[in-house]
Amino acid sequence: MTAPTDREAAVVHPTAIVDEGATLGPGTRVWHFVHVSSGARIGAGCSLGQNVFVGRGVRIGDGVKIQNNVSVYESVEIDDDVFLGPSCVFTNVVNPRAFIERKAEYRTTRVGRGASIGANATIVCPCTIGEFAFVGAGAVVKRDVQPYALVVGVPARRIGWMCRCATRLESETANASAWRCTACGETYAEDGGILTRSGQ
Repeated sequence: MTAPTDREAAVVHPTAIVDEGATLGPGTRVWHFVHVSSGARIGAGCSLGQNVFVGRGVRIGDGVKIQNNVSVYESVEIDDDVFLGPSCVFTNVVNPRAFIERKAEYRTTRVGRGASIGANATIVCPCTIGEFAFVGAGAVVKRDVQPYALVVGVPARRIGWMCRCATRLESETANASAWRCTACGETYAEDGGILTRSGQ
């Protein structure tokens, strides 16, 4: 399968299954053994790696990169330009039992624009990952992650801030109210534990 340009139609590998009623945006690539369920909507220019599963009615934005072995279940919402690392895990039920039906109790997880989730990270529902947040590999996220936050560990905790370009920010002041990216030069201000990009 050749990779399409963003202006071309979606390309689906012969081993993949795209159920009737699913929508794939232009330029999206669906690789080996992927299953996209009915009612799912996947935006333009996305890449779904080998063995990805997308549940019924799931919404995935434009420019999303989903690496191998990721399942995006019902009630998980993925915004534009999100990166989902290999084998990261989402949940949609707080207290599952094999013998109890809980489909009416699905809890929502939202991943904001430009966020990155590292390999083997687990996102426990309900949860919101803020825009441009960065979840380290193997982290277990049990509560909301603020925009631009860098979180690692079990359970995940914030250890710093990340630039939109995915470089860790450095403090410019003694009280850590101003932050700067050494890679791209972007500046940020922190107020009450909330980070905003300058000029936003």
